[in-house]
Amino acid sequence: MAPITREVLRDYLHDALPDVELAAVERAVRASTEVRALLEEVMAQEDRGEHTVGAIWRRERVSCPTRDQLGGYVLEAGDPELLEYVRFHLEEIGCPYCQANLDDLKRLRQ
Repeated sequence: MAPITREVLRDYLHDALPDVELAAVERAVRASTEVRALLEEVMAQEDRGEHTVGAIWRRERVSCPTRDQLGGYVLEAGDPELLEYVRFHLEEIGCPYCQANLDDLKRLRQ
């Protein structure tokens, strides 16, 4: 993997890296006090207390379905339009937060 730069850490914070790179950054953060310090700097810089609609939207995950809605998606139960939105959110948008929740729900269902 390439060196851990501020840009890589910004992408890491925004879940904008491929899974292999995300894992590599997480290992580097655990192993290196220098990388942890740089991550803290980037986090402080990224969270400037912005109150724009976009910043609040991302921070609060406004477009993410609830865990109950994801559960309905797993069971293929509920409003068809909502199920289609959840599918779009997971497959087209590729939200890593919701994908992790979905994987957890599927694992619990087994």
